[in-house]
Amino acid sequence: MQTFEIKEDFLFDGKPIKLISGAIHYFRLTPGQWEDSLYNLKALGANTVETYIPWNIHEPVEGTYDFEGLKDIEAFVKLAQKMGLMVILRPSVYICAEWEFGGLPAWLLKEKGVRLRSTDPFFMAKVRQYFSVLIPKLVPLQLTYGGPVIMMQIENEYGSYGMEKEYLRQTKQLMEEFGINVPLFTSDGAWEEVLDAGTLIEEDVFVTGNFGSHSKENAVVMRKFMERHGKKWPIMCMEYWDGWFNRWHEPIIKRDGQELAAEVKDMLEIGSLNLYMFHGGTNFGFYNGCSARGTLDLPQVTSYDYDALLSESGEPTEKYYHVQRAIKEVCPDVWQAEPRKKELVDLGSYPVKRSVSLFAAKDKMMQAKQTMYPLSMEEAGDGYGYMLYSAEMNNYFRENKLKVVEASDRLQVYVDGEHQATQYQETLGQELTIKGQSNQESISVDVLVENLGRVNYGFKLNSPTQSKGIRGGIMQDIHFHQGYKQYPLMFSTEQLEAIDYAAGMNPLQPSFYQVEFELENVGDTFIDCSAYGKGIVLVNGMNLGRYWNVGPIRSLYCPKEFLNKGHNDVVIFETEGQEITELTFSEKAIVD
Repeated sequence: MQTFEIKEDFLFDGKPIKLISGAIHYFRLTPGQWEDSLYNLKALGANTVETYIPWNIHEPVEGTYDFEGLKDIEAFVKLAQKMGLMVILRPSVYICAEWEFGGLPAWLLKEKGVRLRSTDPFFMAKVRQYFSVLIPKLVPLQLTYGGPVIMMQIENEYGSYGMEKEYLRQTKQLMEEFGINVPLFTSDGAWEEVLDAGTLIEEDVFVTGNFGSHSKENAVVMRKFMERHGKKWPIMCMEYWDGWFNRWHEPIIKRDGQELAAEVKDMLEIGSLNLYMFHGGTNFGFYNGCSARGTLDLPQVTSYDYDALLSESGEPTEKYYHVQRAIKEVCPDVWQAEPRKKELVDLGSYPVKRSVSLFAAKDKMMQAKQTMYPLSMEEAGDGYGYMLYSAEMNNYFRENKLKVVEASDRLQVYVDGEHQATQYQETLGQELTIKGQSNQESISVDVLVENLGRVNYGFKLNSPTQSKGIRGGIMQDIHFHQGYKQYPLMFSTEQLEAIDYAAGMNPLQPSFYQVEFELENVGDTFIDCSAYGKGIVLVNGMNLGRYWNVGPIRSLYCPKEFLNKGHNDVVIFETEGQEITELTFSEKAIVD
């Protein structure tokens, strides 16, 4: 039986080893991409792959678990072992990772006042239930049972959030109770305050750092921290940031490959590292995260290209070769090879066949949830994407005041079917003036609210704003209106099949556009969204994610696994009143 120990060095079967690892998130790739990505990591000169495990994709509904397809963590780990790689797993309930709510499931927010990432009894009971399902799947994958997993994380950057050591202890105890016996670790920034707050060094939980430069200086801080606690462990950077993530409205962030290679060389001379990211992939569906900056929440884009060593689609970049050479300089005995390339294709253009307004289609797509006061998105649906609130208000046949109170994140107000306002960030909650039609006793008010992504890092994790939809209500004049119909748009197979395209089109309203076409061959491709406004694209029922004409990225990556040889059905949900006439594929990403 092979062994892995952490003493003054990492010891594999009793012999010192340098961990050269790269981050590949199985859930951001299709299973068909896993092998090429893992091969290219090994060809780089690496011996280890690291991945987070997001709670929210594995328990999307409380008590309902999903480990199929791109969520099959066991298959991913076994494939890594088959390809000769060790594995570092990070199953902590919070992952950050520019992922929706840092991996925490939205349904937790149904419990008002829950204190996340703490010993709150409600929270820890849910952690126990989740771990009781997840951890037994991971136990046989440990090196101690013949698997490739050498280490597991108990919490992620906790020192950047809290300092409750008892929470860390309870999490560690749960992992051990359910069978984890490989070394455990925490990862935090490399400065004293967060290391003090976020580690469990006094209980022999290995300490790793997260940084992307100044390797020697950061190593000195980590080494002094360990020595102060009587430890002489090796230095490891668990997230060596080789690029960065991107947000809507902002320029794409790039990092020079030669500069990175020089820093990687410095780090490898000091200790071990995990390149974050090696292959970033895609935030499919509604799983993009969000940054918190002051009073603003700044959602991240669908692409998680990250300017990593492999592009979003898996193509080796110039940066890959720079880092490959740097590894060889420090570790001349590592095995390296030419990476596998990726061919992307242009699959042509296809006309929109049918379209229908959401307002015309909604009642056949789903049964409205009727309440006196508005429900949050977590209460009415799965907590992701969009929810439509519809209300009938008295028509006083003069101008009236209207205000939506306490809503997140972006809302569009329609009065008698006409767009009245879009409110977002600084304009949320501003008072509007409305007037009904002269021949009707009531005014139809529809408010489409979009959850643009919950924060994944920082002080807002427990903020009420992370509960999405309308939390307060809609005011007419100076009173709260009572009586709502709520339509959670979850884009399930059932909802998509129930769209009645004959119900009535109106491109000025949020609308569904259907494109049907035949393909003789499929391939990895991009969908050109540069002529669209804002919305999502579903390919044969798979939600590719959000597009938005504010940039910086104006396309969506579509892996070949989502396409069919033969008949294909694409649905575009467009919210900005931008009429869509065709679907166009591209062999490359379209960026500003």
